Amino acid sequence: MTEPSLLLLIPAYNEERRIEPVLRDYERYFREQYHGKFQIVVVLNGCRDNTLGVVERVAAELPSIRLLEFKEPIGKGGALIEGLKLAPLADLIGYVDADGATPPQAFHDLVKRAGEADCVIGSRWIPGAVLHVEQSSRRQFASRVFHLIVQMLFWMDIRDTQCGAKVVRRSAVEAIHSHLRIADMAFHINLLYSLKHAGYRVFEVPTEWTDRIGSKVALFRTSLTMFLSVVRIRLIYWPWLYKWLGPLRPLEGWVYRKLLRQPQPLPRPERAASAELPERLR
Repeated sequence: MTEPSLLLLIPAYNEERRIEPVLRDYERYFREQYHGKFQIVVVLNGCRDNTLGVVERVAAELPSIRLLEFKEPIGKGGALIEGLKLAPLADLIGYVDADGATPPQAFHDLVKRAGEADCVIGSRWIPGAVLHVEQSSRRQFASRVFHLIVQMLFWMDIRDTQCGAKVVRRSAVEAIHSHLRIADMAFHINLLYSLKHAGYRVFEVPTEWTDRIGSKVALFRTSLTMFLSVVRIRLIYWPWLYKWLGPLRPLEGWVYRKLLRQPQPLPRPERAASAELPERLR
């Protein structure tokens, strides 16, 4: 029985030391275990190291791997927003982190459950999850505080919004893509709330996960950025209030770019995903 076509996005920022084994593991696993069309697209987000060279070398050897390159940093969320424009290429679109925290078989578990919801997400905080190396106590505390804030603002009843392993149906991506505006790590909230708000079903699955050494997360700055971004998402869905905040947009841009050194949220909805491939895809 032919399985749905599957597109896997891997956003990458300065991952020359870690991404090659991840690409090879995913390519080998899905070539052997998956019976539908499978493709990996690495979205390079302003890399300053040799990530591009590594991905090009692997892609030359493995034709199921392609790449999108953005010369300037656009953030993890920005990279995924760009990658999701490729939704017309597949029935299912998923993404994982470039550090290999989610192994191929754990991502495949999400794909197997795709018939049960419009979006299936990995969760580290529900029974059945396997954590080989846990986050530090500081990061766990920050994660739980952030979860409480998200729950109070959105009432989505999702235990783990931030796990970097998700699978979404093409129709759902195309319907909500124009509402994806958050370019930093709060992108996950933007995606999930847009899906929920549009009436799509989101289902959590316990996952297998390993906290990787070499995380690029600066805890305080990242936490502040994500807090501001989730507040912005909440305001977007309160249009009666959001329209009055227009004069503050220049200040918002300054805070993100200069103070937090993070990509600024997109100021207006991007156009919906197009059937045409971006010119950068190769």
